[in-house]
Amino acid sequence: MSLIDSILAGLSLVGNFEAFFALFAGVLIGTIAGAIPGMSATMAVALTLPFTFSMQPIIAILLLLGVYKGGIFGGSIPAILIKTPGTPASSATVLDGYPLAEKGQAGKALGMALWASCTADLISNLSLILFAGWLASFALNFGPPEFFTLILFSLTIIAGVSGASLLRGALSAMLGLLLATIGLDLVYGTNRFTLGDPNMMGGLNFIAVLIGLFAIPEVLSMVWDPKPHEGQTRGLGDDKVTFAEYRRCFKSIVRGSFIGVFLGSIPGIGAAPSAFLSYSEARRKSPNRDNFGKGELEGVAASEAGNNGVAGATLIPLLALGVPGDVITAIIIGAFMVHGLQPGPMMFILNVDIIYGLFIGLIVSSVFLFFIGSVAIRGFKYVADIPRGVLFPGVLVLCVYGVFAVNNNIFDVGVMFVMGWVGFVMLRNDIPAAPFLIAFILGPLLEDNFRQAMLMSGSSPAILFRGPITWFFWALTLLTVIAIVRAGIRATRGLGKRA
Repeated sequence: MSLIDSILAGLSLVGNFEAFFALFAGVLIGTIAGAIPGMSATMAVALTLPFTFSMQPIIAILLLLGVYKGGIFGGSIPAILIKTPGTPASSATVLDGYPLAEKGQAGKALGMALWASCTADLISNLSLILFAGWLASFALNFGPPEFFTLILFSLTIIAGVSGASLLRGALSAMLGLLLATIGLDLVYGTNRFTLGDPNMMGGLNFIAVLIGLFAIPEVLSMVWDPKPHEGQTRGLGDDKVTFAEYRRCFKSIVRGSFIGVFLGSIPGIGAAPSAFLSYSEARRKSPNRDNFGKGELEGVAASEAGNNGVAGATLIPLLALGVPGDVITAIIIGAFMVHGLQPGPMMFILNVDIIYGLFIGLIVSSVFLFFIGSVAIRGFKYVADIPRGVLFPGVLVLCVYGVFAVNNNIFDVGVMFVMGWVGFVMLRNDIPAAPFLIAFILGPLLEDNFRQAMLMSGSSPAILFRGPITWFFWALTLLTVIAIVRAGIRATRGLGKRA
């Protein structure tokens, strides 16, 4: 199929009212969810997923991608107005966004956040279109040994989402790997940790684990320690972003966008680290560096460019290699699987119409983000004032419905609540949930490819070093481990000096 034929095939899938409405609704839902403190883009995508099971595959995936993109931008609204990031990715936006709001320039800060978000989103989408196909064609050379080394490298990236404590992150990841072994062994057909329950022979339901781990702990936290909604919404002011201000921040926006593209294409990092790295680079190179943290518009632009630059790039490893780029694309992978699609290099051969349909939809989503964001700046600030006592009971109902709807099995609802309490204990002890989810997803892939490689080689480990691709990923893994150890040593020395 030629390039023109592929584009026309993709256009035939998305060039209809249903596809455009799904994109529009997704961006709108994501923006609202992102604007609610306590919600997140991850939770919004997880709660939307069950509603997509009866949809056509392309419609379902476009809806979830719209929620993803809207959620990342929406988090900047409460971050700027009430100093409460709607999503973790918007944490860096608080640093300069809220001081601008205190000066009566909230409208200017939100306007710059929108322009930076849309610019970065477009750059990220174009990067996906340009690089995903090339990476997929390269990945056709992958066999079980190559995939094993790739996934092993991806697991080392868990260090980047472990927060302040690498030990807690490793503990979370090991728990995820352990629970991923539950179910029927695909090689020998034996039951593992099923406790004699046939409901567990297929393993723990991914959606139940996901929603239990991310949504239920927030509900339990509100019940455990109820607090009135804090913060006061700031007036927007009459100032708007001028073209001169956008041009002044343009270098930081482009730099932050490519930082987001680079970090987003590495599995497991996500938007929050990208936002902080973009912010720190902008501060280091800006002539107004002394004003950062006190209400600098360039700081808002850099942080929002960093987190939105990730949105399209996280789909590069997802579509090309079948490896989720972050926690949200780990959820979206569930939508692919529910509809019988397997992300990876073969998808560029078997489902090229869906691939190009997604590309076209992503470009359109950038346009929708701009128009919906423009309305959100003035209209959705009131969403941030929804009392949590009203919000979270509704979230709980959606959680139960969403998990039950997957298999119509009440056992899955029980798994969700058990995982909710596990997630709550992790939350109370500052154990990050992201390493758990990444390990839970990648663990079976790691095991299956390792065992397939051993079967191919007659149990000889030499096959894991059979070519340049495996050596490349072994080298990346080694360099990552060295960097992690060095960072840990520096942190230990820093604590020692303070003491």
